[in-house]
Amino acid sequence: MKIAILPGDGIGPEITKQAVDVLKALNVGAELVEAPIGGAGYEKFGDPLPDSTLDLAIKSDAVLLGAVGDWKYDTLPRDKRPERGLLRIRKELNLFANLRPAILYPELVGASTLKAEIVSNLDIMIVRELTGDIYFGQPRGIHTNEKGEREGFNTMRYSESEIKRIAHVAFQIAMKRSKKLCSVDKANVLETTELWRQIMIDLSKEYPEVELTHMYVDNAAMQLIKNPKQFDVLVTGNIFGDILSDEASMLTGSIGMLPSASLDSNNKGMYEPSHGSAPDIAGKNIANPLATILSLAMMFRYTFNDEKNANKIELAVKKALSQGFRTADIYSAGDKKVSCSEMGEAVIASLN
Repeated sequence: MKIAILPGDGIGPEITKQAVDVLKALNVGAELVEAPIGGAGYEKFGDPLPDSTLDLAIKSDAVLLGAVGDWKYDTLPRDKRPERGLLRIRKELNLFANLRPAILYPELVGASTLKAEIVSNLDIMIVRELTGDIYFGQPRGIHTNEKGEREGFNTMRYSESEIKRIAHVAFQIAMKRSKKLCSVDKANVLETTELWRQIMIDLSKEYPEVELTHMYVDNAAMQLIKNPKQFDVLVTGNIFGDILSDEASMLTGSIGMLPSASLDSNNKGMYEPSHGSAPDIAGKNIANPLATILSLAMMFRYTFNDEKNANKIELAVKKALSQGFRTADIYSAGDKKVSCSEMGEAVIASLN
């Protein structure tokens, strides 16, 4: 297996190193090739997604990404900013299905801001469409209107085929879980999501065992806080999924615990933590590497169809947590406060 390693910016290199060390400890014989992306790509090649990085990603079996972004790049032209590299690689690799599990480990119930009875035993999968919607729709831009005012505009757009393919992914995941699927939209206001709901209903006939429900996104945001365990699998568009998955991260105590997978139609994937680059703590060796390590577990499960090593990584994370190891974001009195690298070492020690 050939894996592209794209550490990126901020804490990206620190957390990625821990996942790579775990990967090496598994001794699966993977070929690992590193390349820059985001601000690192801009610094080296003047492009947040250098051609050489994209070529590597295309030729690799899977991609492990750290994080992109830094405040110092905010004044660059939009097409040179780190985030554009992330959006482009998703689009170029056709990674349309973003899987974001939100699982609360029993040891971290106290780290959540919600009451234990609300979040204990939480296990939700959010399926987010990743290459369409308002993030990619055209036309878009900023111009001066007829009144002489500057005006920004973006286009929310989904085709029938785009909705169908993400719907199939969500239904199939629901079939492997509790056969409950909630489709999140804003069909009472937005025609784009009115079409989304129509297609979800039509496709549900192909999955009669799955109980399909619908919820407006504003209500879904509230219900995730009020009663998150009513959900099992949620499916939604790009912008709603972006917001809801970050909200779900706080149910688990820290966004530093949330892995993600972005898949194409053949299950080739890019795997990354759900959090950002956190430039304010970069280089301090205090970031939580567990989301990145758990993303590695998802890589084995979804791209390499290797449930044994996926489970091995997840069990090692659980063991490290059960032994009391905590990075700063999930630490509470009485725990063993550790650095980013020490948490990585604890997971490796728990692999056996």
